[in-house]
Amino acid sequence: MSEIGKPQARSYFAPAQAFRDGTDTPRAFLERCIATIEKLDAQVGAFVATNLPAARAAADAATARWKSRTTLSLIDGMPVGIKDIMETADMVTEQGSPLFVGWRGRRDAAAIAALREAGAVILGKTVTTEFAATHPRGTRNPWDLERTPGGSSSGSAAAVASGMVPAALGTQVIGSIVRPSSFCGCIGYKPSVGGINRGGSFDEFSQSCTGVLAASLAETWTVARAISARAGGDPGFPGVSGPIELPPARMPRRIALLETAGWQKATEEAKQALRRARRTLAAAGVEIADRTSDPAIEAVEGAIANAWSLSMDINAWEGRWPLNTYARDMDRSALSRSAQDRLAKAESMTQEQYQARLAERQRVRAVHAALHDRYDACITLPATGAAPVGLGSTGDPIFAVPGSLLGTPSMSLPVLQAEGLPLGLQVIGFMNEDAALFAAAAAILPILERT
Repeated sequence: MSEIGKPQARSYFAPAQAFRDGTDTPRAFLERCIATIEKLDAQVGAFVATNLPAARAAADAATARWKSRTTLSLIDGMPVGIKDIMETADMVTEQGSPLFVGWRGRRDAAAIAALREAGAVILGKTVTTEFAATHPRGTRNPWDLERTPGGSSSGSAAAVASGMVPAALGTQVIGSIVRPSSFCGCIGYKPSVGGINRGGSFDEFSQSCTGVLAASLAETWTVARAISARAGGDPGFPGVSGPIELPPARMPRRIALLETAGWQKATEEAKQALRRARRTLAAAGVEIADRTSDPAIEAVEGAIANAWSLSMDINAWEGRWPLNTYARDMDRSALSRSAQDRLAKAESMTQEQYQARLAERQRVRAVHAALHDRYDACITLPATGAAPVGLGSTGDPIFAVPGSLLGTPSMSLPVLQAEGLPLGLQVIGFMNEDAALFAAAAAILPILERT
């Protein structure tokens, strides 16, 4: 195992009282983040680019607002990393592709503009896999540099877990927030589909969501709400809503445990970790049912059994453009083999096949929605086990893809372990009830952290 020391996430909210009385400042907090980047990032490889002069200027402005008690939001002065498929006016947006090295859009994506309006400090662009898909771009897991951090929000997860920033934006269309946050040991939140405005983000798939990876549950929610309060959700969607601060904890009465199609691939250690979590929650008074005790859960298990292949077919059709123009109008040889394979699959599909898969997705979503009246949330593993050794793959997303297919909010809580490394607990909510998911997570997180 190749280590850089035990990673430690860095909370921005923890020193907030010191910001108020002037014994600490957002500028000093930023300098601690920069020092961590300078110490660790040559090995971890979380960042594509940073803009330190602009970040320092923004932190100085936030420091002045804290001093004068005129802060713009709860995250005023918070350093944030931005996944490198989202446009930033002052930095490159390379999408993890040789085709876009040095490319600048000269504008902020909607979520970035909202963060700046809230006073957040945009520190840098975090590494993504090629086009936020399959092909890794070299980021290492800060818990073990020989292991993957997961993908495609690899840099965001690694940056948060190692204390480079307290929060970072990621995206998920298959498993790109839940899996890397599990592997790296931080909170990872994928909103309900359409929950955060994706304008200016190069991820136009119908299942894709902009989400947040952060050091704490409160910071995760507050960053998401600071964005949605200013930019809303995707056009036609209500967007993440609820209190600006973390919703009050509310203990779930009943939880559905899902095995998913990943159960046969999961390590025995990962399965045992989930079973222990189940026993701990049951001892705390939460009723937990599974496919053996409730036919409605068994129906969901059957409906999501093909979540991976169904999602990949939908994504393939939706990703035909721009891959076809990259291959035809730019440089096909600069595309990875996996990107070229996705393009070939897309070009072999018909519109009628795509329509059939959308209809099936809607059926699956309806089956899951039927659980709503009896259960407060679902739990499952976020990954088959600890982060795999090697940087040639980002790991198997089979546990994370059901939440993406369903379009529901989901998150990974860093409370389980495997091989002495982080393994999250995935909690899945119901469509457009993101605040309720956070309320449930706030109740169960301290219970599971004590075990």
